[in-house]
Amino acid sequence: MTIQKLIAKSVLVLLIVVSGTPLQAENELHEEADLKIDTIQVGQPVKLVISPKTFTLDGKHQQLQLIVTGLYADGSVADLTRAASYQLDQPEIATVNQRGAVVPKSNGETTIRAKAGDASIEMKLAVTNAESPDPVSFHFQTLPILSKTGCSMGACHGSPHGKGGFRLSLRAFDPSLDYRTIVEEEFGRRVNLLEPQQSLLLAKPRTEIAHGGGQRLRPDDVEYQRLVQWIREGCQVDPEPARCTSIRLEPGEGRFLRRPHHVQQMRVTAYFDDGSKRDVTHLAVFESSDDTICKVSRHGLAVGQRRGEVAVIARFLDQIESTVLGFIDTVPNFDWQAPEPKSYVDELVYQRLKQFQYLPAKICSDEVFLRRVSLDLTGLLPSVEQTEAFLADPSSEKRPQLIDQLLASDEHALFWSQKWGDLLKLSTRQMGHSGVLKFHRWIKQSVANNQPYDQFAREILLASGSTLSNPAGNFYRTGSDTSDITESTSQLFLGTRIGCAKCHNHPYERWTQDNYYGLSAFFHRVATRQTGRGDEAVVWMRREGEVKHPVSGQPVSPWLPAAQEHDLVSQSTDRREAFAQWLTSAGNPFFAKVEVNRIAAYLLGRGIVEPFDDHRDSNPPANGPLLEALAKDFTDHKFDRRHIIRTIVNSNTYQATAETNRYNVDDARFYSHFQPRRLTAEQLLDALGEVTGVPERFVSVHPDTKATQLPAPDLKEHNRGQIGEIEFLKVFGMPERQTVCQCERGTDSSLGQALELFNGGTVHRMVSSKQNRIHRSLAAGEPHDQILKELYLRAFSRAPNAQELQIGLDYLSRSEDPGSALEDILWALINQDEFLFQH
Repeated sequence: MTIQKLIAKSVLVLLIVVSGTPLQAENELHEEADLKIDTIQVGQPVKLVISPKTFTLDGKHQQLQLIVTGLYADGSVADLTRAASYQLDQPEIATVNQRGAVVPKSNGETTIRAKAGDASIEMKLAVTNAESPDPVSFHFQTLPILSKTGCSMGACHGSPHGKGGFRLSLRAFDPSLDYRTIVEEEFGRRVNLLEPQQSLLLAKPRTEIAHGGGQRLRPDDVEYQRLVQWIREGCQVDPEPARCTSIRLEPGEGRFLRRPHHVQQMRVTAYFDDGSKRDVTHLAVFESSDDTICKVSRHGLAVGQRRGEVAVIARFLDQIESTVLGFIDTVPNFDWQAPEPKSYVDELVYQRLKQFQYLPAKICSDEVFLRRVSLDLTGLLPSVEQTEAFLADPSSEKRPQLIDQLLASDEHALFWSQKWGDLLKLSTRQMGHSGVLKFHRWIKQSVANNQPYDQFAREILLASGSTLSNPAGNFYRTGSDTSDITESTSQLFLGTRIGCAKCHNHPYERWTQDNYYGLSAFFHRVATRQTGRGDEAVVWMRREGEVKHPVSGQPVSPWLPAAQEHDLVSQSTDRREAFAQWLTSAGNPFFAKVEVNRIAAYLLGRGIVEPFDDHRDSNPPANGPLLEALAKDFTDHKFDRRHIIRTIVNSNTYQATAETNRYNVDDARFYSHFQPRRLTAEQLLDALGEVTGVPERFVSVHPDTKATQLPAPDLKEHNRGQIGEIEFLKVFGMPERQTVCQCERGTDSSLGQALELFNGGTVHRMVSSKQNRIHRSLAAGEPHDQILKELYLRAFSRAPNAQELQIGLDYLSRSEDPGSALEDILWALINQDEFLFQH
């Protein structure tokens, strides 16, 4: 054992001694020994709560995980499961170990009494069939153990092709395949019925034989002993196994723990279609959505690492459940101060910041706000005239008025059309030149007219006929097959990356393979065909055709969450109508949340759910009440996207400075300050053109079209023979639009970007052009200080301060060539973070 593990184990032993509970065997400790667990401080709880209050253990292999919660006079709660002492009225019935796990010994009933501080609580336990043979269950013990040890996870033998010739179904979703693989393949070499311990299935995870996955089992593990017994019993299969229909994870939503309370024992109960239930905590797989905030041991002990909120996920067989835990640290000298909230957005953000003790930033200056909101709503820097007029306006209403002006502008419609162009895969490669221009014009009109989002979605999903007369039909041209259309639709409008469920049940969500093909059935009859007249295609619905399940080979009926099959489809109607009606209904739990979260991500730099198109229980929102409130507001205003944009940008949350304070410097999740982000490729190219006065020109569009207004990425720049300029947008992350995922747009910095800015062809041409702003100003005889002021106003939406102005004038005075000196100054300005970032 390493020195580090010895130290960690000593810490845990100290915990047990201090809490007054008996020591346990090493095989019950080793998985927690790697977690840093501070001493559980019991204090004097006013009351204890125990879960469950009553329970029956049916069989000698079952276990029960207790949860003991302490309630305190100040309203705080603490998990005291591992700090409590336990007494049984009839100790011959069962035992309770330090983890609060109950193991049966003999039939009978008993009372278990838990005590912590001066408080105590009781629960009633019954044990039945403890003396029956009770063979190890393949379905409900062997398979979960292989999942718990990581053998059937996607990175190991649960991958599509397995590892080392050994393939298991992901998370045991196909038990019959797993049985054949374990027992029958390789001439039965994986199990040894005569000497179970020598089975390859056990020797490799013990690492007695080389194993790429490392040590997964120890001989003294309970899991190991169960596998040995299953092999010794002849590798039996349950004759008629009940089906697990659901699991329940405790504690439920909304538990917040304030230090020194920092641990929480989880409990998982499985429910079966024969009406039975079992505690499967010892067989479940536990994960945390963020290990930097909370880590979870293999026995379900959640240990807080720092303040924040996480989802704890539990899996048993093909079932998955999650719950949210919050960990709060007391910040020394924290004194809550915040501007007066402007709307429910600020109220809900401030509630969360106050709860976790993050202090909100101050409101940004007019200069910063003008530049920020102009880039967010139009993609463009404000002109010098706009900047000077806004900064000189003394009105307290100038910010809301500017927002309304920008939202009503043609530039706003064009820029936000580009965002939807990314999502809907507008490119000439996907839909041809005419198709791109017409679809882009249709999207632009939708944004300009503030078309309700539900109508926008329905027109896309129900599009039929010619793609030239009904441009929304081009959506179906971007899908290569039914699966592609299904996955794009799910990610766009449901915020769900359902593609994993095509081959197996989704590893991070409740979506199953059955669900995947049930959704596909809505789109399977969609057909497209080229007409031969230019780029035109026709979209129509075939009268027949069914999706077949890849496992059973049987036709799959259309399926939607919480919908009855007979309500979904009539053979005489377009199946998409039922889907669109369900999708855009006010009660749909996905539709409104996905769009308001996407809007929040565009405006605030990160989604309330992040990534913004990956909504799932195991990826919780940073502020659930805020997401709910925005979605309700969106629905109440009949899916008015402009209303949500206006609400967010008028808030203090959006208008907060990017400058941090000592109490929020480590927050990147709860919107305590504005998150700076680099300009997009198109914004940067347009900004360079605005500052230098040498805008880029593009083919196949109006000469005044900006990069942020391009219908498609494959309408190339005029290159005038300079290859570097063609690649500029690509280098800075402009997507090819081959997927609906926003992740296709690059946001990371790179060496190539630095080289483009330092000495790339595009920047060099714009800065050195004799027709740019600085050379035209010099030719017109403008004073140097006036030229410098205009450069700062264009680049940063502010005038230079006294020091910046003096440095520039001094540099010019020492130069023999003012034109070259101004080129140097301009180059220096556009390479500053203040120019390259939205802040």
